[in-house]
Amino acid sequence: MSKKKSRIRFRDLHGIVLLDKPLGLSSNAALQVVRKGIFRAEKGGHTGALDPLATGLLPLCFGEATKLAGMLLGSRKAYLAECKLGATTSTADLEGEIVLERPVPELSDETIEAALARLRGRITQVPPAYSAIKQDGEPLYVKARRGEAVDVPAREVDVYRLDLVSRSRDSLTLYVECGSGTYVRSLAVDLGEDLGCGAHLTALRRLWVEPFREPAMVTVEQLEAAAAQGDDALLALLLPVSAGLAGLPTLRLDAAQSLAVSQGQQIPVDPALSGQLAVFADDGRLQILGEAVDGKLHIVRGFNLPPTPQDAS
Repeated sequence: MSKKKSRIRFRDLHGIVLLDKPLGLSSNAALQVVRKGIFRAEKGGHTGALDPLATGLLPLCFGEATKLAGMLLGSRKAYLAECKLGATTSTADLEGEIVLERPVPELSDETIEAALARLRGRITQVPPAYSAIKQDGEPLYVKARRGEAVDVPAREVDVYRLDLVSRSRDSLTLYVECGSGTYVRSLAVDLGEDLGCGAHLTALRRLWVEPFREPAMVTVEQLEAAAAQGDDALLALLLPVSAGLAGLPTLRLDAAQSLAVSQGQQIPVDPALSGQLAVFADDGRLQILGEAVDGKLHIVRGFNLPPTPQDAS
């Protein structure tokens, strides 16, 4: 007689985990391992997919922190990328088949720098055909794997930094800082074409995502070890929801102001305040992401955190 699988007892959990995503797992698979298998969080999401062949920072949001996922998805990011010169692949990385090989010419540092310079700033980029971008409700990589011709429209992206870290005869290691929607694989392809020999991405590691510029990342193994020690050890690795708003000015409300905001009212604030604010209730909980405009506090996003403060300022 087969044993019934024990059902996971999910719980109401709020916070952010700075996961060091391992090689070989998709972002969603990594999320489910951590959400279901370790934290048992009822609700969770990640903040920008990393390919299975990529490693590094993948912020995971649980509970009320999922309300910040869109903001983190659109934030600035940094990567360390390794590019192989002389070969172009179908996927622009190691996963694909080689579709074209060309000899690598003698390249001076000045030649490489000139090519990198042309890929900095606000540039037009064609994303890879094998990407998660949806077209007609379906990811492009699904169409590409079926052998369908995929017409990927070009789009503008921001590349804030693109620097040569090290090089060998046929490979380059690059440091990349970019905005939302930038494909480092496409940067590798465009760089290879500019150098006349083609290129593809062989390794990619995400170093940081704003506002987590110096992230204390944790691995799946570290989370599992903490869970084995007990809930206190595990929850110590869960950042408060407010960590996702680090870098924003903060505002602490009194009891009357907190009540008014909880009822959806705009309240007066110092006219010198402007822009987005992390706004805390009188008991220390993160209450809203607010925006101060002309002496009024507007509610951008509200948070329904439990009475026990997880977000004390």
